[in-house]
Amino acid sequence: MSDSMEAVRRLLDLRYRSRPEDLPTALSDVAPLLDAVTVTVLLVDYEQLSLWPLHGTPGSLEPRPVDGTLAGHAFCTAETTNEKTCLWLPLLHGAERLGVLEVWLRDAPGERERRDFGVIAALVAELIASRRFYGDAVERTRRRLPMQLAAEIIWNQLPPLTFAANGALVTAVLEPCYDVGGDAFDYAANGDIVHVALFDTVGHGISASALTTLTLNTYRNARRSGLDLADTYRSIDKWIRAQYPGAFVTALLGELDTGTGRYRRIAAGHPAELHIRGGRALPALPTPTALPLGLGHMLPRPPGVTELLLEPGDTLMLYTDGITEARSADGELFGLDRLANFIVKAMAEGSPAETMRKLIHAIVSYENGELRDDATAALVQWQPSPVVTPSPW
Repeated sequence: MSDSMEAVRRLLDLRYRSRPEDLPTALSDVAPLLDAVTVTVLLVDYEQLSLWPLHGTPGSLEPRPVDGTLAGHAFCTAETTNEKTCLWLPLLHGAERLGVLEVWLRDAPGERERRDFGVIAALVAELIASRRFYGDAVERTRRRLPMQLAAEIIWNQLPPLTFAANGALVTAVLEPCYDVGGDAFDYAANGDIVHVALFDTVGHGISASALTTLTLNTYRNARRSGLDLADTYRSIDKWIRAQYPGAFVTALLGELDTGTGRYRRIAAGHPAELHIRGGRALPALPTPTALPLGLGHMLPRPPGVTELLLEPGDTLMLYTDGITEARSADGELFGLDRLANFIVKAMAEGSPAETMRKLIHAIVSYENGELRDDATAALVQWQPSPVVTPSPW
């Protein structure tokens, strides 16, 4: 007879004294309490191509490809998948997709077992997210190639790839994931405002990652100090000019009011966002409205702030030029039209996070696996909850 509550209690004990690599053994120990043969954590790699057993899992389990497998289907759809006596449950930390929990059972699961394992999967995801920084097991699992130092620096600066709350969703991707150096994104939710930024730093390698680090942290410092968009631009511009004379960073700095749908932004020498409504791309916002960060002193006027009123369901796609300027073998650019068509089609077929996963794979494939430039994109979607009017009765 299963004892799911005892299994939960034992897993909760891992919150206090454990390493990430202790989780596979703990899951093996509680499996009999759940009438399970095996319970295995499969984490998605940095390229989001395969799901790999967490470092420390006994045996030599093979990875499961994301595309074309039931495990991958659970990851892509964030929904539980099962076949006969096996369950695959998405591991979600908030809206961030970490991987899947694979459960082999003695008998086909009923509805109660599915609910119980849903709770276990949620707890496992929280344990992974909270313990990952106490050891390297998660990183060793997710990395399939050596990561360059510049990329290590950038990844350690970034927030989770996907966030959702209060009627807004932000999801991002960047490549080459093991060698990125100059691109970065950031976001934060404060009250009704979702702040989002995308940066494209001149250069590559360690020098570019150092400049990106300064840019990201100056942006956060300005935001946390309560500066408005224009003063945030001025602060970043000042520090780049002081520490890296002659260098510059193109950027989009945006704020979305989730209560009203008002979007305000500064385009600092950066391509305009792709604005999608009702399955079609709308005219682009003005760009640029300011010089790149680090060069702002060359114009006497303040940075221009553009405003746009979004409608429920609207999507904004921020991207660096590594996306649209990707080239095929015969030199044809990926281009804005192809990007718009791709996003519209992918969003009709799957979630925003899955759309971004497919996009970055399409870009890598378009350049035959060898990106000439960093390619980064962030998708922002406004989907407020409908207002329910109380019945007078």
